Amino acid sequence: MTIDPIPDPVLHLSEDLRSALKRMMREMRRDAARQDSGLSLLQTMLLHTVGERPGTGVAELARMQQVRSPTMSAQVKALELAGLLERGAPDPQDRRRTGLQLTAEGQASLDQLHAQRMDWLSRRVARLSPVQMAALAAAIEPLNIIADADADASEQP
Repeated sequence: MTIDPIPDPVLHLSEDLRSALKRMMREMRRDAARQDSGLSLLQTMLLHTVGERPGTGVAELARMQQVRSPTMSAQVKALELAGLLERGAPDPQDRRRTGLQLTAEGQASLDQLHAQRMDWLSRRVARLSPVQMAALAAAIEPLNIIADADADASEQP
């Protein structure tokens, strides 16, 4: 099975998008460092993931973040000691597995981080012209399609 070559305009647009996203992530990390929440980027992502998916286990978090289980266990333990995460009741099908959930303090911390990041991003979006804002709004759906991992999997030979 042959794979069709990617046209040059698509390659150029992809490189421009990669570059813009890289710069955006770098600035978001810098802003997060200035906020001094005391949490690493990984810990913040873990709180966010557990907030979206209560009951997620340590092994699953490690797979999702592509880190080794001992690394994830150490991060989870630090978040537990900080009072931001707690383990739920053991899984009835596998008593060795306990799902994680945010504590009230963990939810409050996540809400504060979210508000700070929204403020950072909103202030930058507000500087755009109306035409640029419309272009950004139009780009949201295609960006979500690009980010959708399921779409990628269905195109694999």
